[in-house]
Amino acid sequence: MRIVLDTCVLVAAARSMEGASNRILRSLPMNGIEPCLSVALYAEWQEVLCRPENLHYGGQTRADAQAFLRYLASICHHQDVHFLWRPFLRDPDDDFILELAFAAGARYIVTHNTRDFAGSDQLGILPITPGDFYRLIFHKP
Repeated sequence: MRIVLDTCVLVAAARSMEGASNRILRSLPMNGIEPCLSVALYAEWQEVLCRPENLHYGGQTRADAQAFLRYLASICHHQDVHFLWRPFLRDPDDDFILELAFAAGARYIVTHNTRDFAGSDQLGILPITPGDFYRLIFHKP
């Protein structure tokens, strides 16, 4: 099953070792789960995770964050996106994530901001929180 990990999931994982976001990232690579990545999403991951306020947690350096992102990118399905539907979502800054999910045939966008992806179900893509996705995959209450 292909998924797209919204940037907020990576930020949450960096800030808390206890949450579902971190548990999902630590479980990758995982049989049957294939995160999808585009150039635009990778650029956003880099920009956001290398901000000082996100490096502060766990005492990470910019090099640590970049090494993690290179690893994560290495296990992702790389997808070119050759079309744009903008604007489709309430926040046009999220359209590129929906476009990636559609182009890659992803079933889920894993995000803390499910309301930002209202209407994506029209394309067969469901926004799901990390907690709900973790319970879905690992059948944990």
